[in-house]
Amino acid sequence: MFQLETRPVPSATMRLLSPLIAALLMLASGFVLFTLLGQPALKAFYVFFVQPLTTLYGVGEWLLKATPLLLCSLGLLIAYRANVWNIGAEGQLVMGAIAGGGVALAFPDVSASWLMPAMLVAGVAGGMAWAALPALLRTRFHTNEILVSLMLVYVAGLGLRFLVNGPWRDPEGFNFPQSRMFHEAAILPLLHPEMRVTVAGVLALMLVGLIWLFLSKSWLGFRLTVAGQAPAAARYAGFGERRNVWIAMLISGGFAGLAGVAEVAGPLGQLQPSVSPGYGFAAIIVAFVGRLNPLGALLASLLMSLLYLGGETAQMELGLPAAITGLFQGLLLFYLLAADLFIHYRVRRSERAPAAVLKEATR
Repeated sequence: MFQLETRPVPSATMRLLSPLIAALLMLASGFVLFTLLGQPALKAFYVFFVQPLTTLYGVGEWLLKATPLLLCSLGLLIAYRANVWNIGAEGQLVMGAIAGGGVALAFPDVSASWLMPAMLVAGVAGGMAWAALPALLRTRFHTNEILVSLMLVYVAGLGLRFLVNGPWRDPEGFNFPQSRMFHEAAILPLLHPEMRVTVAGVLALMLVGLIWLFLSKSWLGFRLTVAGQAPAAARYAGFGERRNVWIAMLISGGFAGLAGVAEVAGPLGQLQPSVSPGYGFAAIIVAFVGRLNPLGALLASLLMSLLYLGGETAQMELGLPAAITGLFQGLLLFYLLAADLFIHYRVRRSERAPAAVLKEATR
């Protein structure tokens, strides 16, 4: 008979291996799934995971989709390390897009060099302002930031729809719900003429290094980590919980807002009813697959981006439904949570007879 036994010390090996185990189990499940859908499994795997990266344009799309995932996850991993559960990065991304896009629309004919920095600052401020609402409600009224931040996602989405269907609608857009196209000065430069990936990807890579330094070398990063891992010790050291909540929420909201303005100032070039296919929610999975580590988040964002890109390719090449992307994302998270069980527990063979175990359990 086998039973779970608590490990005396959490397994560092399993902490590193569990994302890899989850990814392998996801692939194995995908093999079964493709077979059940009547698709040749090997061909489906090639279309989903290899074909999108066989062209320069495909590589650019891969990096393009990884950029907002990485930006959002960098902010979320800081919050989660501090035991602050911001689930509303999607809404904060939308508010960053609205704020940054609003600057571009307010100066439609300006080609000055200050326009793009102003848009980026406005996007960060928009995300931070939206994240400040659940921070305020938690610190003042002890509300649950998970529920508040999640509900605000839908408020932000409705606000964007109101703007592009009303005051910000393009008067020459044939009545489509979208804003005017931004001026050239309000568009981020491309890294390569044959790819749509912008300099926001380079900025995201630089922020990976900065966040690593922040968490490992700075006093504030140490404070947030202690607050998450040992709340009692943090209180004893005088690390105020309210301040930690505000810092974590504002940082994570600012990163999501930056991702939002990078989207509308990059591949979209305007405000549309939906500026994100769910990057803010997928970034939660990225943060945990990356073990709440900036370098891990970089690798996890590339994997999650490939799932988005592969799902789109599978729709066109194999006629699979759009839900296939979300299914693979869900499988990845499910297997990660299952594998994480073995960080704190291990399987042991019990020498006692089942009857003896039952007798002890009924005492």
